[in-house]
Amino acid sequence: QPDFVMVYGIDDQMPERIREYKRRGFIVQLMTGVAWGEYQDYLYGKFDGRNHWDEAQVRRDGTQVLHGPDVPYMVPTIAFTEYLTQKIKPAVDAGVDTIHLEEPELWVQSGYSEAFKREYLLYYREPWQPPHSSVDAQYRASKLKCYLYARALDRICSALKEYALVKYGRRLRFIVPTHSLLSYAQIHMCSPESALMDLNSMDGYIAQIWTGTSRQANVYRGKRQERVFEMGFLEYGIMQELVRGTNRVMWFLQDPIEDNPNYTWEYYQQAYLQGLTSALLHPHISQYEICPWPSRVLLGKYPRRSPEAKPIPGSYATTLLSTTQALRDMDQPYEWIGGDAGIGILVADSCMYQRMYPDAYTIPQENRERGYEPEFSSFFGLALPPLKQGLRVLPVQLDNVRRFAGYLNPYQVLILSYEYMKPEQNDLHSALSLWVRGGGVLIVVGDGSDPFHAVRGWWNSDGNDYASPTQHLLEVLELGRELEDGRYPCGKGVVAMLNRHPSEIAYLPELADQYLALIRQAMAQSHNESLRLRPKNYFALRRGPYLIAQVMEDSVSPEPLEIPGRFVNLYDHRLRVLNGISLKPGENILAADLARYPDEICLVGSAGRVEDFACGKERYTFTVRGTLGTRVALRFLSPRPTRVCATAGGVACSMLSQYDAESKTLYLEADGTPDGVNVCVEIAP
Repeated sequence: QPDFVMVYGIDDQMPERIREYKRRGFIVQLMTGVAWGEYQDYLYGKFDGRNHWDEAQVRRDGTQVLHGPDVPYMVPTIAFTEYLTQKIKPAVDAGVDTIHLEEPELWVQSGYSEAFKREYLLYYREPWQPPHSSVDAQYRASKLKCYLYARALDRICSALKEYALVKYGRRLRFIVPTHSLLSYAQIHMCSPESALMDLNSMDGYIAQIWTGTSRQANVYRGKRQERVFEMGFLEYGIMQELVRGTNRVMWFLQDPIEDNPNYTWEYYQQAYLQGLTSALLHPHISQYEICPWPSRVLLGKYPRRSPEAKPIPGSYATTLLSTTQALRDMDQPYEWIGGDAGIGILVADSCMYQRMYPDAYTIPQENRERGYEPEFSSFFGLALPPLKQGLRVLPVQLDNVRRFAGYLNPYQVLILSYEYMKPEQNDLHSALSLWVRGGGVLIVVGDGSDPFHAVRGWWNSDGNDYASPTQHLLEVLELGRELEDGRYPCGKGVVAMLNRHPSEIAYLPELADQYLALIRQAMAQSHNESLRLRPKNYFALRRGPYLIAQVMEDSVSPEPLEIPGRFVNLYDHRLRVLNGISLKPGENILAADLARYPDEICLVGSAGRVEDFACGKERYTFTVRGTLGTRVALRFLSPRPTRVCATAGGVACSMLSQYDAESKTLYLEADGTPDGVNVCVEIAP
């Protein structure tokens, strides 16, 4: 029972697929890939009479970057955008009012096709340079890749919005489902990210964050491993920055499995709950994509290549129904448990511009993370130590400082390093200076060793001779171009300096301790008495009647988190009642707090969609719909029932009924059906 479904792909059967779902009562939208797809008619000249294989992304060795046979990742030329525009028009004709253009991305390893060489010449007005030839060539090639997809999206969206309005008098919306900036930096891809905020034709985003992105390993205190919760927390954090200060919409993706079919159901469920918890700990977003590709979840068998592959366990299917219904109700007032201290780490789209080093640069053998690596340890070296202290580490989009007045005002502490990104304009530093002088705490980390400081930038051209953007920032702060390690007053604020490469913090525990001490001391030096580092091993948040919590592993303490009260565990397929919450490291929960429901009779947890609820003095009735082949489970706050009856299709059906007198809750369970089970609960008047 979703609010809408998305038909995928723009093949010849697309209009009929749209009509089929509409006939079944669904609101239908369209999603299609803009970087790759079944676009053979375009590639082989059937669309416009010209072969377009020269627009496939190409690596240095001349091989094409393929998603599958005859399915290359494309360079988004003008011709390609015209093709996509024409192919999407039938969806508009079929009545779709929202179109999702998925994952606009070019690989960092590409940039050698003839089409890209032409685009390079037109954009920079100079001949193409092989990206591997210098840091400048690599940086400029990646920057161009982001521009090309921003251009493509703007052209497609603007043209189709005009088409829908002129032909049908209908407004069309465009949504971009995209990985987070952190994910693209890790896996070496380029995508517009915050640049999409400058496109008036764009209406919102889906944060394509799931186990497949959040299980990407990172390094903390020298240990490289998956950290699904922590990675998800940071990924969702940067994605909410794409809509902060705008009227655009954001959906957080929740995928019950992932693209890799070779894990067990136990792994999928554990990772799903870690990722879901990390998303729910961002209370400013309350819309979710609940299940991409539901057929692979409800009909798939995993691990796929194992003789012991099996379908989804019934308990997991019921848990998915429960969490799905809870996600509908997350637009709630919120409050943090255990303090709400937050700390911002500045990131920029330019993180993606320097993810591959040229031939002339030799990666230091003692610390290869400072060069070409998937872990992006320059960022995680800064993010994970304070996150593991229980500080809400929020990636902050540096590019947005120029887009929104007062953008930095919600933050009291910011961490900045130019060893993994570069500022595109120098007036960013004036804004940072005003923020610090007004009372902010700025932690600057970097040793100036990043070879990308040598790219053609404002800091080393037009009369400027700064060795790095950091030197310009410090000068604007009136602290000189060079600064020793330590803390320095700056107006009402504090600047703290650590002259080390941030990736080293990921590897050296003693340096991580020094870094945390610097943060603690800088916070203590601020004029804000409430700004203090109080370590804890958990995050816990109330959203209306819901409580969300995660206790982290490898944190400051192995102690469990204890929260008194009476709760319903929405991560439990039986919706069990808990007399207090106790979570050990690695554990999480989404729970309904029974003390926060004022009505004597109300729905608390539902693995199934409850509709047509009506309550009288002697009975309450409702219909519950669920997925065929699953069990729906419900828990109500309720007086003890005298009778429970259920019918499906006008015929009496079986329904499990259990009453818990201590919590005054009624538990019901039945077979799921999309047509619904009609339930009547009789109570004493």
